[in-house]
Amino acid sequence: MKKTNYKTIKLEKGEINVFDFNGIKLHAYNTNDPLSDEVFVVEKGGNAVVIESPCFYDNIRELENYIKSLNVEVTGVLVSYHAAGATFLDGTKKYSTKHADAYGHNGGGRALIDNFTSAFGEIFDSSIHTITDFIENGKLVLGGIEFDIIDTDEGFDIIMPEINAIYTHMLGHDCHSIVAGEGHAEALIGTLNGYLKQGYDLVLTSHYTPEDLKDVKTKLAYLKELTAIAKDCSNAAEFKQKVDKKYPEYSGQNYLDMTANFFFPKK
Repeated sequence: MKKTNYKTIKLEKGEINVFDFNGIKLHAYNTNDPLSDEVFVVEKGGNAVVIESPCFYDNIRELENYIKSLNVEVTGVLVSYHAAGATFLDGTKKYSTKHADAYGHNGGGRALIDNFTSAFGEIFDSSIHTITDFIENGKLVLGGIEFDIIDTDEGFDIIMPEINAIYTHMLGHDCHSIVAGEGHAEALIGTLNGYLKQGYDLVLTSHYTPEDLKDVKTKLAYLKELTAIAKDCSNAAEFKQKVDKKYPEYSGQNYLDMTANFFFPKK
């Protein structure tokens, strides 16, 4: 399956890109919200599993209405990197690892939620999902759909072997993403090399439309260049200036700001 093999359904605010794998459908919801969030609905045999949730109230209602139109039984929501938006599919089972749940309630994920609440106010659903079922690394079957859970520092990645796809937090071949210093960059490089080795058809992320291995290679080059630029700079401002010059068309300036502060923390 190529990343271009989909049909698009326009909604009032966001849009759905539907990938049909002959037995399994992947509904990729592009929220068009201020955070460029992406949410995924995996459908099979009348059941559906949702990966992550929207965090703005208008997107929550929009996606709920769309899912209702599918006439499927929602088995549950996998909550990994985005813990906000707890009003989404209220009453549905919410699945997460204990590690990811702690990150969302008390760790860096909670800090981001607090920041977004201050920035966006009442249009942002700052309520945090209450996990009904804790899961662990390894195989997981929900609604007859196979998943493989992989723990990460912030949450967990999700392999979908039936469609040869993997979900992770960020990729974005032509946008900046949060890189928490040189060590994190090296870890990301190792992870992306693993994707190449596995040969996934699609890479799904929380902040971008579905991508492929060509995009993985582009991101690998970006991460290596980012590390090289950092070694040649003495402060965050110089770092951002050089990165912007190298990648003038890249979006996600807010993520570059965060990356710069990680590489050059304020003393």
